[in-house]
Amino acid sequence: MVAAQPLGPEQAGRVYDRIGRLQDWQRFYEGPAVRDLEAYAGFDTARSVFELGCGTGALAQRLLGRMLRGDAQYVGVDVSTTMVGLATNRVRSFGSRASVQQVSGRPPLPGADGTFDRFVAVYVFDLLPAELASAMLAEAARLLTATGLVCLVSLAEGETRASKALCRVWNRTWQLSPTLVGGCRPVDLVPLLADRWRVDHFATLTTWAVTSQVLVASPVASE
Repeated sequence: MVAAQPLGPEQAGRVYDRIGRLQDWQRFYEGPAVRDLEAYAGFDTARSVFELGCGTGALAQRLLGRMLRGDAQYVGVDVSTTMVGLATNRVRSFGSRASVQQVSGRPPLPGADGTFDRFVAVYVFDLLPAELASAMLAEAARLLTATGLVCLVSLAEGETRASKALCRVWNRTWQLSPTLVGGCRPVDLVPLLADRWRVDHFATLTTWAVTSQVLVASPVASE
């Protein structure tokens, strides 16, 4: 049996064009992890936020409406036409403060070096192939200011009996066909950071037997 491979950006775009409108239902298990990220990401002091995989725009709407400064800017990107349309509609009321665009899902990402002070990816890195995940973190380092933060949430391996059981089923399903679980699978974010990032906050949370990793890190200055 040939081992399953993570979806490429083009495949992921087609999958989320089909299922994108259903993604907000996942808030029942994503919510606590996202709130933990919000508590440690310092969004209230951010002047500019870049979101990789903006999805339906739910996080963008919450950031712009409740957490970011009134003059803060937001840029969101996604590979899915459906997601870009949903997110665009959600942030339309914020005018020139917010923009959403479709991207190829491969480097380079739009934006000049040192433009943003937060790089956010919520349930995105658990979809990416390892080499693309590393490339996107390199892009995050390029886009961020010297004092910027990378802010990540992903699916993770279970820690409780129920979550470990769910992970076994999830991983088997992913091996059968990644599209059956939206291309996502449990991953460990920490090894991706290597020695290029300093972890400022790390947590694992399990909700409804789904375990998530939350990670906030700052770039380490190269010598």
